[in-house]
Amino acid sequence: MYSGLLIILAPLIIGYLIPVSNQPLKKLINRGLSAMVYVILFLMGISLALVENLGSNLLVIVQYTAVFTVFVLGCNLAGLFLYGKQYPWQVPAHKQQKPPSRLHMVLESLQLCGVLLVGFAVGLFGWSFLSFAGQASEYALIFLLFLVGIQLRNSGMTLKQILINRRGMLVSLIVAATSLAGGALAALLIGLPLKTGMALASGFGWYSLSGILLTDAFGPVLGSVGFFNDLAREIAAIMLIPLLINRHRAAALGLGGATTMDFTLPVLQRSGGVSIVPAAIVHGFVLSLFAPVLIALFT
Repeated sequence: MYSGLLIILAPLIIGYLIPVSNQPLKKLINRGLSAMVYVILFLMGISLALVENLGSNLLVIVQYTAVFTVFVLGCNLAGLFLYGKQYPWQVPAHKQQKPPSRLHMVLESLQLCGVLLVGFAVGLFGWSFLSFAGQASEYALIFLLFLVGIQLRNSGMTLKQILINRRGMLVSLIVAATSLAGGALAALLIGLPLKTGMALASGFGWYSLSGILLTDAFGPVLGSVGFFNDLAREIAAIMLIPLLINRHRAAALGLGGATTMDFTLPVLQRSGGVSIVPAAIVHGFVLSLFAPVLIALFT
């Protein structure tokens, strides 16, 4: 367990220690992050194609993904609705702008599935050198975490800012706790070990990380369940944030998980006004730190 945790945290911490002020270099790092996500998903697709009894396993992936998505998001929303009722989020009046095209953003998310399918198609050829896909994905993940560490350091967030923004911090803790509860309930229903269920629920929307870590720990079948479960969170957030933001602000924020720091931030900002941005960044930042640690502990 400790060696796995070290492999995850070491590149993250090393990257976090590197300050970057050069704007072209920051843009290059962001592009590198996007590229590594596609590389990792391509390698995941290859690993999935090499699984024995593939037909029956695909049905398992669909069933498990559906159960985990329902339980994890259901527990998230239940906890966040309760929190919002006990501690209403009073905000200044704002004009809700038209959010980014939800169809365009959903298609952008589904594009990731396309990369996974391309890797899957390549893996079906069964070439001998494809057996190195698993090892290659580990190296790709280490590099990804190194870049993420640099990005987190240069996001401008300090520990003081995180602790001061109580709303963003509390919502992130509720999302983390209720996700683990949902993962445990889903595992009980399916018949998986509780630790496995909580590991599958610990990605918080960070599909590139959860997919490869869970594939390394449990194999391509459960790794794919983790990936699709987190991708479903992102798509659900895109569709539901504009509907929830005015009456259930905490639920709208928490639904996005770790993606509120980047991918779903424009949706939150346009729908909920600029006042939600600090809480969204803190919320995404905290869950981005929790995800690799919790997955490593539960695997």
